[in-house]
Amino acid sequence: MYQKVMLIGNVGRDPELKYLPSGKAICNFSVATSERRFDADGNASDHTTWWRVTAWGKTAEAVEKYVKKGSKVLVDGKMNPDTNGNPRVFQKQDGSWHANYEMDAQTVRFLDGKQEEDEGDGQPY
Repeated sequence: MYQKVMLIGNVGRDPELKYLPSGKAICNFSVATSERRFDADGNASDHTTWWRVTAWGKTAEAVEKYVKKGSKVLVDGKMNPDTNGNPRVFQKQDGSWHANYEMDAQTVRFLDGKQEEDEGDGQPY
């Protein structure tokens, strides 16, 4: 079996880059995807889904360098569910329950303006 998720949306907060003890880069950021839905009477409403995204290695470093809150990105990767294959459910401090959709990015494309290139090998991300 194979799984692939592709998102196009806006970054909700500035990416956070960290390095593991092994030296490998890891970058976490959020992406909001939205769609307009219509009810039976033709009334429109917008629905937003938030995704927590993790990028690794050179992709993580490029995301931290070129992406900021509000940037439009295309993220290609796989969903990272809980052990039962569902979104991760948690309880907030106010007692309300929420779910996170999480994904591991394999590719992140920057959709705002000129696409940057990696300084090392000249290949776009």
